[in-house]
Amino acid sequence: MLLCRVSAVSHALARWGRRSHLGGGLLHRALSFSSGRCHGVGSGESSAQPSETGSAQGLYRDTVLLPRTEFPMKLTGQKLLDRELEIQKECGFADLYSWQRERKAKKEFCLHDGPPYANGDPHVGHALNKILKDICNRFEMLRGRQVHYIPGWDCHGLPIELKALGELGTSGLSPLQIRQKAREFAEGAIARQKAAFQRWGVMADWDQCYYTFDGVYEAAQLKVFQEMHSKGLIYQDYKPIFWSPSSRTALAEAELEYNPEHVSRAIYATFPLVRLPPKIASEKADLESVSVLVWTTQPWTIPANEAVCYMPNAQYSVVKRADNSQLLLAATERIASMAALLGTELESVVTFTGSELEGGICKHPTIPDKEVPLLPANHVTMAKGTGMVHTAPAHGMDDYSVASQFKLPVECMVDEDGKFNDLAGPELQSLPVMREGTDKVISMLRDCGALVKEEPCVHSYPYDWRTKQPVVIRPSKQWFINTESLKDKAKEALQKVRVLPESAKGSLLVMLDRRTYWCISRQRSWGVPIPVFYHRDTGEALINKHTVSHIAKLFKEKNSDCWWELPIETLLPPEVLKQSKAGPVTDYIRGEDVLDIWFDSGASWAAVLEEMEEDSEETEPRLSWLPAPLRKPLVTESDSRADAYVEGKDQIGGWFQSSLLTSIAVRNKAPYKSLVVHGFAVSEKGEKMSKSLGNVVDPDTIINGGKDPSMPAYGADVLRWWVAESNIFSEVQIGPTALNSARDSISKLRNTLKFLLGNLHGFDPLTQAVDPKEMHYIDQYMLHQLREYSIKVTDAYSEFDAGRVIRVLQAFISRDLSSFYFSIIKDRLYCDPEDSLGRRSCQTVLEEVLDGVIRSIAPILPHLAEEVYLHAPGHDKGETLFKSGWIKSSSVWRRPGLEEAVEGACAIRDSFLSSIPGKNAAQYDLTIAIEPGLLFELMESLQEEPSSTSSQLAELMMAARVNLTSELPRDLPPDAILNHGTFLINLEGGVIREDSAYNIAVVPTSASRCPRCRRYTAESADCMCPRCQAVVSQAH
Repeated sequence: MLLCRVSAVSHALARWGRRSHLGGGLLHRALSFSSGRCHGVGSGESSAQPSETGSAQGLYRDTVLLPRTEFPMKLTGQKLLDRELEIQKECGFADLYSWQRERKAKKEFCLHDGPPYANGDPHVGHALNKILKDICNRFEMLRGRQVHYIPGWDCHGLPIELKALGELGTSGLSPLQIRQKAREFAEGAIARQKAAFQRWGVMADWDQCYYTFDGVYEAAQLKVFQEMHSKGLIYQDYKPIFWSPSSRTALAEAELEYNPEHVSRAIYATFPLVRLPPKIASEKADLESVSVLVWTTQPWTIPANEAVCYMPNAQYSVVKRADNSQLLLAATERIASMAALLGTELESVVTFTGSELEGGICKHPTIPDKEVPLLPANHVTMAKGTGMVHTAPAHGMDDYSVASQFKLPVECMVDEDGKFNDLAGPELQSLPVMREGTDKVISMLRDCGALVKEEPCVHSYPYDWRTKQPVVIRPSKQWFINTESLKDKAKEALQKVRVLPESAKGSLLVMLDRRTYWCISRQRSWGVPIPVFYHRDTGEALINKHTVSHIAKLFKEKNSDCWWELPIETLLPPEVLKQSKAGPVTDYIRGEDVLDIWFDSGASWAAVLEEMEEDSEETEPRLSWLPAPLRKPLVTESDSRADAYVEGKDQIGGWFQSSLLTSIAVRNKAPYKSLVVHGFAVSEKGEKMSKSLGNVVDPDTIINGGKDPSMPAYGADVLRWWVAESNIFSEVQIGPTALNSARDSISKLRNTLKFLLGNLHGFDPLTQAVDPKEMHYIDQYMLHQLREYSIKVTDAYSEFDAGRVIRVLQAFISRDLSSFYFSIIKDRLYCDPEDSLGRRSCQTVLEEVLDGVIRSIAPILPHLAEEVYLHAPGHDKGETLFKSGWIKSSSVWRRPGLEEAVEGACAIRDSFLSSIPGKNAAQYDLTIAIEPGLLFELMESLQEEPSSTSSQLAELMMAARVNLTSELPRDLPPDAILNHGTFLINLEGGVIREDSAYNIAVVPTSASRCPRCRRYTAESADCMCPRCQAVVSQAH
């Protein structure tokens, strides 16, 4: 908090504001004036060796208490890598999670791990995500909470299946053979990723993870499925879905990537009106040969047309082309753009509202004798096209809604390979709809005179996220979740969820709105089978709580391979058939579809977070693979929500949403209290990482170094610092520049830590610490600042903002420590008697600062924090930082009155230093004149006597001598430099406010430099100052 205003003649700026200006401002400048003091002050805390040599200097070198520590200034290359691994072993990184789960804690913190996909090697996206989570978990553990974090892997799905099979494909392989190869591939990927996560220092019990291919997990997933099915939320239907011809399977919205550069062959085509709408015919009976003009980017859907839709409230016109007199029907507001496109004038013949189009009938352009109606629809827009929308119910979601409302046929003309089937007719059959099929349809339209215009159209189009090929919309008999009935409850639940950044909540709500249903069936082998049986003759599905519960028990015992391994008589035993009131088992065949992997991972809250009610005959809890301490209920009350889900922004339409919908469906609440949504890792140029671009940054290379000299071995902590320092809510850039910056920042931090450790050599905080009330005021002030620092850091961690933690840390070190406190106390540290109150006072503060800083960086840099802790005084050998808690700041350290005294003195020092720019402050005597009042009393607390070379005020001013008086003397020498300013005292929350003026006079000191401490406090150049004489005589 800024508590003062300084108005100096030469610098009318606030002290704290100037302190940060131009790389350090006042307190930075103070360093430049201390070079003549005992063991000069530089930017590096450890560079405190005397800068001069000589006979006098050599005499007293051994009497100066210089820093001593074995903590290395730098660790690079293999030494760094070896040291990190030693720290992990020596400090028990592998056992830390289990230790904290077994300790008693009043509160629990649960971060539920979104399972990474087990389809490849670890990459920087993994590093960004896992390290962010670990920073959060380590902070919560340090502050005394019991962390619940079970790493998981998403193990099913097509990408794994495709990579496992490679060029073999699925031809000739049974489902079990495919599954075995896919499982082996997934297990290999999991092992590599797990090893990397451990090397990065991620805290977990790595022997106790969850996997979506584990039978116990699959059983929990089926219970969620059964609960949703019993509520009527899961159903089978024949409707349009996204279909991937390249994968030969249905896809959900979350499995799509939209390519903004996709080029379609857009066409304008005519549908001749064979019957005018009755209202128009009665008024304009002379209208003849009118054609409805439609526009589409998917010409291959024209053969499947069943209607043309219009907007009831819009204006429509019949226009005549100037070049060929053709009459066209289109939306009035689209006429101008159509005229420009066609290159001819369009004369308006008649205008009417869309509702008057009701009852009109068109002739299908490519299918003889087929007629299609004009129908009203809400999805018609005027943004593009003609305002008359070609409607193919089998190949569009909105089109299907129109068909449902008006009972139109939904006939699919496209097979699973994306080719026209026999319903499309002999001319089109077997042609791929997106290529040759489109060519043929356009040719047919041209031949029959219906093609008005063709043009390329660049637009966003859905692609299969796995194969990177375009998808089509086609109807298929699939299993769906009725998300429409869940959306309102999901939105209501989201309002109670904290989302960072806030904008991500809007994106999540938009995606929920777009999703009317969720297709959850997939036509593959590697996944959790949908537990359904079909009647051989009727095709009727047999699925109920009895069949699903029985299958879940089998999966729990044997995993889902048993769906293919066991005879159907075991899958459908007599007692289940009886409970289901079904016929003999020979009437049924098992289903072949598997569940969408987003349903797999979306049910993870049920498998990992809560103990759902088990069937009475089950004796094992669901999480039976976990040891007892990890298996205990997430919370004592019934609210088993995770405190946080932390994932990339792609999960807004993926795991965040699938988890929300399944949890709302079963429990009527969100599975999370907070969502943290981070960006993607990109190259330093902001490009998406790609092997073809050669810009992929491998985290293993970051840690261990690469063949390229530009990529040295940085170690795990540099990778972690990069994650913490980044603005995670946008795209996160990584490359040599970012990594070198992280390494340099850690080097500077090590420098500070080495200074602290070196000056604590031989100090025992248990027996030699000074009570805060007995400390020098500047030392008490630093404890006050340390408390403020700890509060800011704690708040930043609590808000998932590790970047702010680093900014607060760096400001504290550079502004409050290096540029201010360290420069002031060095004389006292090095030159006062070893066991003096003043020296022990600042050592006590240095120990508290060291402890606070290493605890504050521990979640980000666990290796460095533990390394420093091994060298730090005040704890038993073998004790580790992570088992000893968070920053231990005390409310006693808060001293607002003291803060005013020190900051008032700093304001005066500001004026002093600005009066002698570029000069050594230690060579000057300073006279401070303040009229009696609060400011004078505050300064008197720092210097009781009128004149002193050794007072706390003289130490803070870093001058040779300080004179404190109520007015400047009249007999000042001619070379005296005068200055003045004001300081606003603000106490008791503003109750006490006083704007106090001060004057200063600066004159060169007449004293000589002490050969031991190099302060200008000696009577002559060949003798020591009184303080140093006493210290040396006592030593001898």
